[in-house]
Amino acid sequence: MTKKRGFEVIEKYQEAGIQVPTRATKQAAGYDFEAAEDIVIPTFWKTLIKTIIWEVTGAFKEVEISDRDQKFLKPILVPTGIKAYMAEDEYLQLANRSGNPLKSFLILANGVGVIDADYYNNLDNEGHIMFQFLNFGLSDKVIKKGDRIGQGIFLPFLKADNEAEIASERTGGFGSSGK
Repeated sequence: MTKKRGFEVIEKYQEAGIQVPTRATKQAAGYDFEAAEDIVIPTFWKTLIKTIIWEVTGAFKEVEISDRDQKFLKPILVPTGIKAYMAEDEYLQLANRSGNPLKSFLILANGVGVIDADYYNNLDNEGHIMFQFLNFGLSDKVIKKGDRIGQGIFLPFLKADNEAEIASERTGGFGSSGK
């Protein structure tokens, strides 16, 4: 039997007890993804407020925002330890869990993630699927290994009529198809 679509644990996490995504109910469209390790999603308010104070008061004009502070304004990648295989005319859509913004103040920075079929087993990261989160809550959010963080839905896609032939192949991992 030929494999159509599914999930595998990436090599780095083979011995880490990672669960492949599953659907929670018979009618569920999405496969629940879990965090592969503990991670902290810092609140971005700390740096935002500090920046506003600097700008308004001028008291710290000579102080640059540090690289450490900059990370509070960037999405945090939460590893899943999972890769997905699918047909070449399909993609895996990554979506937030409905309770994340309401209960944990976590939003997906990219709104919806798109995992292309050729991301599977790429040379940079083996096709490791990660979720990008921003925390708009007032305190840092701790995600524990095994916490459900998002969901993936396999979907077909259509191509435009008279599309020019695309000769390029994926050359890397996360964010590489736009290179």
